[in-house]
Amino acid sequence: MKIGIASDHRGYKVKEMLKEKLSGYTVVDFGTDSEEPTDFPVYAKKLGVAILSKKVDFGIAICGTGIGMSIALNKMKGIYCAKVSTPSEARLAKSHNDANAIAISEELPEELIMEIINDFINTPFSNVNKYIKRNEMIKEMEND
Repeated sequence: MKIGIASDHRGYKVKEMLKEKLSGYTVVDFGTDSEEPTDFPVYAKKLGVAILSKKVDFGIAICGTGIGMSIALNKMKGIYCAKVSTPSEARLAKSHNDANAIAISEELPEELIMEIINDFINTPFSNVNKYIKRNEMIKEMEND
């Protein structure tokens, strides 16, 4: 499994920690490469392109709150990024919404971040008809 990961300067330390903690997976780093102030949309786009081109199976984006990365990623047709703060939200983002990316805040405790990411990785899409229908409705909105 290939996991794409990207951050802005505020999420840099968490991104580096995740690269170590996710050593059992192939982790592809899309930047940033330091804590020098930078613009998060640059790195969100790199991650989104990798998801859409199937260079990675899904993405993890980290910034101060997770909100900016989520907004930026969701501007890309075919990216379904959930801003998550709890393991339950991570599971539901995958099982109900078939999210292909999550965005998290760098302010969360390391243990919670790892629980969120592990739950997202290990939760399959439910394939329940009502969720399939709703996800198709969302995809149709991209064409409006």
